[in-house]
Amino acid sequence: MGTSGGTGPDDLDGVTITDEKTMRRAVAAAAIGNVTEWYDFGVYAYLVPIITKVFFSELPKPVAIVYAFAVFAVSFLVRPLGGFIFGPLGDRIGRTKVLAITVIMMAAGTTVLGLLPTYAAVGVAAPLLVLLVRVVQGLSTGGEYGGAMTFIAEYSADRRRGFFGSWLEFGTLTGYVLGAGLVTILQAVLSDAQMLSWGWRLPFLLALPLGVAGLYLRSKLEETPAFEQLVDSSEEDEGLSAKEALRSVFVEHWRTMLLAGGLVIAWNVTNYMLTSYVPTYLTETLPASGEHGISEEASNLLQIVVLIVLIVVITFLGRLNDRIGRRPVLLIGAGALVVLGLPSILLLRVGGLVTTFLGLLVMGLILVCFSSTAPSTLPAMFPTHIRYSGLSVTFNLFVSAFGGTTAIVVSGLVLATGDLNWPGYYLIAAGVIGVVCAYLLKESNGRPLEGAQPAVATEEEARELIETRGK
Repeated sequence: MGTSGGTGPDDLDGVTITDEKTMRRAVAAAAIGNVTEWYDFGVYAYLVPIITKVFFSELPKPVAIVYAFAVFAVSFLVRPLGGFIFGPLGDRIGRTKVLAITVIMMAAGTTVLGLLPTYAAVGVAAPLLVLLVRVVQGLSTGGEYGGAMTFIAEYSADRRRGFFGSWLEFGTLTGYVLGAGLVTILQAVLSDAQMLSWGWRLPFLLALPLGVAGLYLRSKLEETPAFEQLVDSSEEDEGLSAKEALRSVFVEHWRTMLLAGGLVIAWNVTNYMLTSYVPTYLTETLPASGEHGISEEASNLLQIVVLIVLIVVITFLGRLNDRIGRRPVLLIGAGALVVLGLPSILLLRVGGLVTTFLGLLVMGLILVCFSSTAPSTLPAMFPTHIRYSGLSVTFNLFVSAFGGTTAIVVSGLVLATGDLNWPGYYLIAAGVIGVVCAYLLKESNGRPLEGAQPAVATEEEARELIETRGK
């Protein structure tokens, strides 16, 4: 791989040099897919009451809400299928091509949702069309996140991978806040009748510019240095077929899958507990049990404030794990789940805005330990030739099985036992899994990715590395 005139990585005696400008463009190109995905998540979650009226108007309200959430959950069911499809494809034809496809699918799905006819206009066809859109979005998400992690990790300098990887989750948090914040603003300035008539469509339609921006940024970047090195080293080999890649992941790297999957469980149980289950816990479960809850408006506002705090601190933690290592930060996060998981729920049960905010903040700060570190940790666990496949399959299988089911499992446990502390117990269990996996994890900070040559940010660093290596 030769030089690229400042627009891509250079190669100096077996060391990849990625300049700061190219790295920033790579991060922006990868992160905007997460912005688009979680923008849709925030919009849909905050519009569920209206969506039930628009697409499930003939059903009783409680049943309609269940259907609306069920349609939303369909995307989690098909995410592993997206990982099985797009993961091997990304290892075969390249990261940038597949990520261009997934960002188009994601943005188009969200935009189309804003154009769909209502139940009153076309009857049962309306919810079926919503279901179809969610299937498309689920497939694209299955290929998006593993690819985005791979993309940033393979572009980053070895000593800065934690910092740049944290920007991926910066995009996640930003997307959710944008979606939730926009819906909150529209509900404040528009009447209920206007929101029900046409206002609900606006947030979905605004996903199109995000998708266009993502496609533009991704189309302007070259393939990642690690993938180009893979291609150069096997010019006569077309690469692994999808079947061979998946076989390699499950047969040769199953231990890595389980270790990575455990980290994904701790990370995403916390994530979906905070963003999916806790709002319902605060506004419905606690009041229905005779305890202090808060209003839906207050819950939404506190949620947004906590996420803004996480946006502020996440890249600082990314820098920190570049300095002290991935394992210490992950161990702190997992250990905090074990120690503080239940107290965070007890704070929510006290009631009142201050204690509720503190409970949400504790949970959020635990979450950001994973969000700032896992995007740089997980890609380093798989070799280049199956990195996209390994990440996409592992991440989506464990997210779908444990993260996406958090709300329904915990709500079922609370309902069956009457114990309102079950969210805390569930967080503790996830934390125990996280502690074990983080302890067994091999530290990857500052080291080249498996199957790739060392990567640095400047020519001076490259020469220092070459001199050190020659001694």
